[in-house]
Amino acid sequence: MSPHRIALLFNANKVYDRQIMTGIGNYLKSTRVVWDLFMEEDFRSRTIDIRQWLGDGIIADFDDPSVEEALSGLPIPVVAVGGSYADESRYPARIPYIATDNGELVRLAYDHLIKQGLCHFAFYGLPPLAGNRWAQEREQAYEQATGADGIASITYRGSPTSAGGWGRAQEDLIAWMHSLPKPIGIIAVTDARARQLLQACIAADIPVPEQVAIVGIDNDQMVQLLSRIPLTSVIQGAEEMGHRAAQTLHQMLRGGDLSCTRIVVPPVGLSVHASSLHQPLKSPHVMRACHYIRQYVHLGIKSEQVAQYVGISRTVLEEHFKRELNKSVHDMILEHKLEMARGMLEDASIPLADVAVRSGFTSLQYMYAVFRREYNCTPRELAKMPRGPA
Repeated sequence: MSPHRIALLFNANKVYDRQIMTGIGNYLKSTRVVWDLFMEEDFRSRTIDIRQWLGDGIIADFDDPSVEEALSGLPIPVVAVGGSYADESRYPARIPYIATDNGELVRLAYDHLIKQGLCHFAFYGLPPLAGNRWAQEREQAYEQATGADGIASITYRGSPTSAGGWGRAQEDLIAWMHSLPKPIGIIAVTDARARQLLQACIAADIPVPEQVAIVGIDNDQMVQLLSRIPLTSVIQGAEEMGHRAAQTLHQMLRGGDLSCTRIVVPPVGLSVHASSLHQPLKSPHVMRACHYIRQYVHLGIKSEQVAQYVGISRTVLEEHFKRELNKSVHDMILEHKLEMARGMLEDASIPLADVAVRSGFTSLQYMYAVFRREYNCTPRELAKMPRGPA
């Protein structure tokens, strides 16, 4: 039998769509199903001439209303993928729908920030455009969560990202952040928006996470690479969504009627990093010092440089650290070096020499010596051990 011709309508420039496509691919490999897949050469979702396409089935991202409209009434099986809706009437009729659970994504981020001891919360979303329905659902979930706890809801949608308006948008974002009660936890609708928050905090010299703790959604590794401060992020069940979407279409191609199927996939969990690990601090000097260390520890900074940034003598800064954290400035620098190194060691493809340099150690030999002293093992041996909860 000839393989079924299947169209995948996703925008692979988004990590969420890439993860869904990964789940589809994993299903095909695990079941030995052979499909002749159609995708645009640049992995973008375009519906031009899709109604003239002579295929057997389609899996598509229905977060874009134009895609939903273009595919309505097609005589071939269509499986929709998108965000969940609090109002069930908003789901497309007579089309199987695989959804990410927007409410649970926000709830996971919100509960994490509560556990950090925070009392103020805010949400950084997106403008209410037609293609941002999923963002509006997350904003609504945040407002319901804070409302149920009797907490004031603070929401900022900002501007669409564009090169021409970026300077003004960042100025407005900084002004909003300065206006917030502190300390505060902010849930960003995506990791991309969370990265903007991190950049704004650095530009405005607002300590993260002492004054602003940030959680994003997507667990986008590109955002991690482009951010000075490692970002805590909710991991969507996007690969599972892709797997379930492919499984649903496979059953439809074999004659099954799954038109009323609706599957809501919960998040996988939370990837916890420094951006959200709020620790109540009284000393503004310690806050500024920790903020500087997180940004520049990879450059091999010394205690003297930290004190110079804070604007007080090293002796006075050490007194503040001892009183507030019961540790020295050097201890704090070393902790961050080790944490950064441990994160990179999870990727076995990164050479150990690169791990040492990129985490601020002066040499590979020195990193080995520190690991031996602190953990009684080599870096690679530690990487094989399970990490405890963050």
